[in-house]
Amino acid sequence: MKSIRGGITAPRGFFQAGIYCGIKKKALDLALILSEVPAAACGLFTSNSFKAAPVVLSKKYLDKKKHRAVIINSGNANCLTGKPGIADAIAISDQLSSLIGCSKEEVLACSTGIIGKRLPISRIKRSLPTLISSLHRAPSKSAAQAIITTDTFLKEAAYSVQVGQSSICLAGIAKGAGMIAPNMATMLAILTTDARLEKRVLRKALKEAVDASFNSITIDGDMSTNDTVILLANGLSGVEISESSRTYKKFVEALKALCLDLAKMIIRDGEGATKFIEVEVVHAKNTCLAREMGLKVANSPLFKTMCYGNNPNFGRIAAACGAISRPVDPAKVDIYLNGRKAVDKGVAVTDKLPSAIFKSKEIKITIDLNSGKARAKLYTSDLSPEYIKINAAYC
Repeated sequence: MKSIRGGITAPRGFFQAGIYCGIKKKALDLALILSEVPAAACGLFTSNSFKAAPVVLSKKYLDKKKHRAVIINSGNANCLTGKPGIADAIAISDQLSSLIGCSKEEVLACSTGIIGKRLPISRIKRSLPTLISSLHRAPSKSAAQAIITTDTFLKEAAYSVQVGQSSICLAGIAKGAGMIAPNMATMLAILTTDARLEKRVLRKALKEAVDASFNSITIDGDMSTNDTVILLANGLSGVEISESSRTYKKFVEALKALCLDLAKMIIRDGEGATKFIEVEVVHAKNTCLAREMGLKVANSPLFKTMCYGNNPNFGRIAAACGAISRPVDPAKVDIYLNGRKAVDKGVAVTDKLPSAIFKSKEIKITIDLNSGKARAKLYTSDLSPEYIKINAAYC
């Protein structure tokens, strides 16, 4: 397995396009990912009860066996728009499908942006011929550019995996910088591969990869209405992967690496973020407890602001650890800040740590419960005044 260049079109038979259609004031705002041939597809979506229209539609359309394309718009979430919003999403898929020669159910949709506004449907529909004529396989960043909102940089990655005398490729683009919380993490990600997998096997692999990546990141603990990860597998490499094969393990490892790369980019681009933070809980009784504790720390405003201020106040970490739904034995807990032990079996090693511990751009917190074999790793960012400025003005 190796990281390669080429972006979303690195796998065989995938095309991309990104254009301006008039949703935003100036920037690219409409993207299309197209497979040359029908592809197996699967998706994971937000667990928020207020699901956006494209989420509702794509979940329904994924019942179909094969798919050809994913269309993504930015600048407008098409959420809280009722039946008209659903109708708008269907109209876009319907017209696009007629232009590329497939059924409307073969076109999946994603939206991101402001909640509560109808899509400028006429502008989007007028732009579809241009969107299609702009499709290309070149490693341009047009699609990655067209899906972002408050992101400050583009997020794309690709991997190649050697399989005997052949190779398969996996690639992806993502967006996300705010409203990031697991179940799903608040973001969009479109993934492509030229491997051939049954839909059931593909979904199992995606679930495993997402749990270790997009569902293990948090910036502000707020869940979006539009979270979507879609994976398309068109089989053009000629390499068929079954669940029982050795190649399946290789595929899942590469998919995990791809998703984790994109997930970490989202954290590094967190709105107003100045630090990348890893919180690992080890030797827990079970994974659920480890994840709950990791998230409790990672989502704590007190913890996040102390990281921003280079203030290694380990008491805030201990307080968050003790506030989970299940009791923890403090007499067993060790806490480390960037490798330096601050709490030993529930007792502070020192009353104060030097601020230099947190001056680096990357911080690792390790919480050892000394109570079992389970572990969980979460990724987050600090909380700065810039986050407040960005979100106070977002409309």
